[in-house]
Amino acid sequence: MDLKLLSRSLLIFFLVGLAAAVRGFGQTGHSRTFDVAEDSALIRRLADTILTDGKTYGNLRMLTKIVGARLSGSAGFYKGEQWGQRALEDALAGKVWLQECMVPHWVRGGKDSAMWSVGAVNGVRSGKLEVLALGNSVGTGPAGIQAPVLLIHDFDELERRKNEVKGRIVFYNYKFNPLFVETFRAYGDAVRYRVMGPSQAAKYGALAVLVRSMSSSVDNNPHTGALIYNDSFPKIPAAAVGLQDADRLAQVADERHPGGGSVRVYLRTNAQMLPDTLAHNVIGELRGSEFPDEYITVGGHLDSWDPAEGAQDDGAGCVQSIEVLRALKAIGYKPRHTIRVVLFANEENGGRGGRAYAETAKAKGEKHILGLESDNGGFTPRAFTLSLSEEKLAAIRPWLQLLTPYGVYEFVKGGGGSDVSPLGPQLGAVVGELRPDSQRYFDYHHSRGDVLENVNKRELELGAVNMAALIYLVDKYGL
Repeated sequence: MDLKLLSRSLLIFFLVGLAAAVRGFGQTGHSRTFDVAEDSALIRRLADTILTDGKTYGNLRMLTKIVGARLSGSAGFYKGEQWGQRALEDALAGKVWLQECMVPHWVRGGKDSAMWSVGAVNGVRSGKLEVLALGNSVGTGPAGIQAPVLLIHDFDELERRKNEVKGRIVFYNYKFNPLFVETFRAYGDAVRYRVMGPSQAAKYGALAVLVRSMSSSVDNNPHTGALIYNDSFPKIPAAAVGLQDADRLAQVADERHPGGGSVRVYLRTNAQMLPDTLAHNVIGELRGSEFPDEYITVGGHLDSWDPAEGAQDDGAGCVQSIEVLRALKAIGYKPRHTIRVVLFANEENGGRGGRAYAETAKAKGEKHILGLESDNGGFTPRAFTLSLSEEKLAAIRPWLQLLTPYGVYEFVKGGGGSDVSPLGPQLGAVVGELRPDSQRYFDYHHSRGDVLENVNKRELELGAVNMAALIYLVDKYGL
């Protein structure tokens, strides 16, 4: 067959198939016929207002530089609640309110410190370690803890050497796997040592735990994050170590290395867990014109760890979500369903805000269509994950021709962010999240590097554009 004729035939076949797919989705529920030209024009208007008149970066500047760190139960978090109310009101949400939830109240209590030494008790060789106590951990007490270090590479090695653990400080030196191009896979693989490592070591008599920071960066900033104690074992202090110092400590603690072994560490942390305290989800909504009792939720979490400003995690998601509402309002769009923006409390060390939101919605008998979250940083948008079957994902993939010009090129089968995930099993909603480029996220995550200066204004805004576009499409066509 002539190649030109073959190409023309294939093109016709593709266009017929695309037209069938476009006609096919949305034959149930409140959906309508897919109108590429109309939808493209409206999304262009959303993009124009976000990229030229948007408040995304300005809101993030206020949240990071005026409010700052926002750990659950802290004064900074309550300042964040007040900021969130004002920001939603400024975005012209029809209704703004606070939803109560009880949250953990963990405090760092002062500067964490650590030193290593090799040789005599006072050390022939010694050095400082950059450390941060892990969230929800107990402190060492004012005297600190000094003990020999046991270098452990993984849980299998811990089991093999369990008889050596008692009376020592266990140091988990488990590295991010560089073969995972998607860095969240590397994080998911390594984070178990932060979350479960302290109790696993305490089971065999460890006095304290150090963990290699959950990052593949090249700086020496330690990265904190929550642990979860197993109540069957003693609660022991735990801290993360900066990557450069982790490499150095591993070298001097490795008995196979010349001059290695017999290393001691002095660790002092001041952390303590106080009684649970009252906090709030901050919620704003645009009432639906046709189906006001059916809800589309979009949000990020307002709380952040204390070493920095919580710019990427998750100030970015909060301001992007507010911008979705502002942009829809700015172009005069009247949503068919009620659109809610939720700034969730306590994602970092308890997940109480997301559960409270879902439980309240269930108690009220609310129907939720979609729960969308941005909690992967304000980087260049790449995809959305959605808890849909492959068949249903295929049915909405024609939407990608509207999103790809702004950076999103795929819908991926998967879950939602941790705050919106409870909407799935409890209310039967589709849940999902924005997936930006992941390569830099864990350079800053939970560390003193998570500041406004490490957020790119343009990338942040493009994330908001795609979120607004997806919310519009779901509101118009359903899922």
